[in-house]
Amino acid sequence: MSSPIRFFDFSQKINYKTEILAGITVAMTMMPESLSFAILAGFPPLVGLYAAFIMGLVTSIFGGRPGLISGGAGATVIVLIALMKSNGIEYVFAAVALAGIIQILVGLFKLGKFVRLVPQSVMYGFVNGLAVVIFMAQLGQFKTVVDGELTWLTGEPLLIMAGLVALTIAIVILFPKITKAVPPSLVAIIVVFLIVLGFGIHTKTVSDIASVSGGFPPFHIPNIPLNLETLQIIFPYALIMAGVGLTEGLLTLNLVDEITGTRGNGNKECIAQGSANILNGFFFGMGGCPMIAQTLVNLSAGARARLSGIIASLTILLIILFGAPLIGQVPMAALTGVMIMVAIGTFEWISFKIFNKMPKQDVFVGILVAVITVWLHNLALAVLIGVIISALVFAWESAKRVRARKYIDENGVKHYEIYGPLFFGSVATFNEKFDVLNDPEEVIIDFKESKVTDMSAIEALNKLTERYNKAGKKLRLKHLSDDCRRLLKNADEVISVNIYEDPTYFVATEKL
Repeated sequence: MSSPIRFFDFSQKINYKTEILAGITVAMTMMPESLSFAILAGFPPLVGLYAAFIMGLVTSIFGGRPGLISGGAGATVIVLIALMKSNGIEYVFAAVALAGIIQILVGLFKLGKFVRLVPQSVMYGFVNGLAVVIFMAQLGQFKTVVDGELTWLTGEPLLIMAGLVALTIAIVILFPKITKAVPPSLVAIIVVFLIVLGFGIHTKTVSDIASVSGGFPPFHIPNIPLNLETLQIIFPYALIMAGVGLTEGLLTLNLVDEITGTRGNGNKECIAQGSANILNGFFFGMGGCPMIAQTLVNLSAGARARLSGIIASLTILLIILFGAPLIGQVPMAALTGVMIMVAIGTFEWISFKIFNKMPKQDVFVGILVAVITVWLHNLALAVLIGVIISALVFAWESAKRVRARKYIDENGVKHYEIYGPLFFGSVATFNEKFDVLNDPEEVIIDFKESKVTDMSAIEALNKLTERYNKAGKKLRLKHLSDDCRRLLKNADEVISVNIYEDPTYFVATEKL
């Protein structure tokens, strides 16, 4: 009997000070990003903050990975920009809710496990590309609007911005050498904030992006026609958003697993994400997914429990309700410096050291995934392309491994001992191994070291049997595993092969 799902592990020892400080730091870095993406998509600014609060709170409490931070992520928001422009924000809310339903179904049917199909080379490319994207996004803070056009800062504003960012980075690097009791990112934000406030330095602040003052997320049923036409409009966007969110979420979960040396629950995370997105659709939020940058900020601050995510979400809510005037004065330079350090910490520098030790195809896949991530800012598409190419490379390499050992026994029967898997990629090589015209009257194919895996393999065996039958010869199959026998049995209405009676051989996943 399986054990019941537990949302909290009360046996885990929690460092409350670390968790609280980490949560506050995460909130400080999440707010400007959520605001920026909301404005980019044409949403009211508060829609981004509401998404950060709802996503963060629900997934922190019910998600499958303590330490994972979710919010109004850009990857999912970008999917909705076209829908916003064509049909308006009410359709966006409906699409977000529908995406949540899709994500819950993925979790309930335990489909989250398929993230295991992502190879390490794709993970390297994904993480490195993401690090570059995070870094490049910070360069936008060195620009300003002049006469309606976005231009680079020059002169004194540029020196001030660069100096404050450099100071922030220096504090993040050096402060841990003094003490690790307080997250260095939070210290950097506070110090730069006090310097700017104390000396009256004129520089870009959070309030320059948008107002962060408002009330509690209001309940709101999307004002859309409930008919098939509406579903046809929102379903494609909902499906893509759900896929992007789950892909980024499960990859982030795997990344946290590697960092912490523990294991999360992917299906549980899918359900939590879906639930949070449904609430977003009905509480004026733009939806979202796990955010790698903020998750890394959280982990680098020492957080390992669910409390930091809850604190981050509640901090954002309190800022919306009460703290907007103060938070609005936080310099963007401080947040930019923190995010640059996150980008540097995100990059897998070890990938450079093992480049010459990795297979060339893995190096190619890793670079391709990174380039697509940086070029298109579409992490899900980059990962999908990487997985497809890796799968094709694996199929090609496996196809080349099919070999046959041939001999004729004392009874004049010719044996073909097959090595390597028989599947769509290897059937051509497999067929080349046989000499139907010159073989004796009886031939046995031994699959002790091979396996029949798909319909292409079954059809290849069927055609080979027909060739031997036409030549007046008998072909039998030997040492088929149980699952191969079942595969051939299911297709016995369309094929005709002779299975030699032999001892039962189990596949690797079965217990002897």
